[in-house]
Amino acid sequence: MRSMAGRAVRIISRVVFFLCASVSFVTAAPYVMLRGADLPVQSEWILFVIALALVGALNLAAALLPRSWIARLRRRDRDRDRDNDRLFSSPLKLLGGFAAIFYLVAVLAYFAPHRWNLDPQLMLALCPMYFVKMTIDPSSVAVFFVLAPMNAAVYGALGSALGYALLTFRGRR
Repeated sequence: MRSMAGRAVRIISRVVFFLCASVSFVTAAPYVMLRGADLPVQSEWILFVIALALVGALNLAAALLPRSWIARLRRRDRDRDRDNDRLFSSPLKLLGGFAAIFYLVAVLAYFAPHRWNLDPQLMLALCPMYFVKMTIDPSSVAVFFVLAPMNAAVYGALGSALGYALLTFRGRR
């Protein structure tokens, strides 16, 4: 029964990593379309696109690479087992934590009063879909069910990438 539970966690992890990678790529596309040909000139916009694409690529690799390749990142012999639960559980926990925190950040950014004068650069770094609020005024339903979950997925992808980085470098002491 334990192997079936482990298999379910691995499958769900891969699906979640793939979805988070896809959302990261989809979130990067409007930045490119919004700035068009001026993108290389405006360095702050290109940094958002590069960061989103890099996080998406790392999660896509985690979703598609075989478990044995992911296990090879670990240097210790006992951690190189491809059936080790930590290969997927630790990044999945970080994904969930980052997603929950940044879902709340997106909702709070939407409900923040205009008198707070939130810095657009900071808000774009904390909430990649904030440019939608800057260009149009989305409904609260759209924020709760589309924009905030997209923000959560992007930062969840960042959390899982950090989880794999921690697994990789923690074993190299």
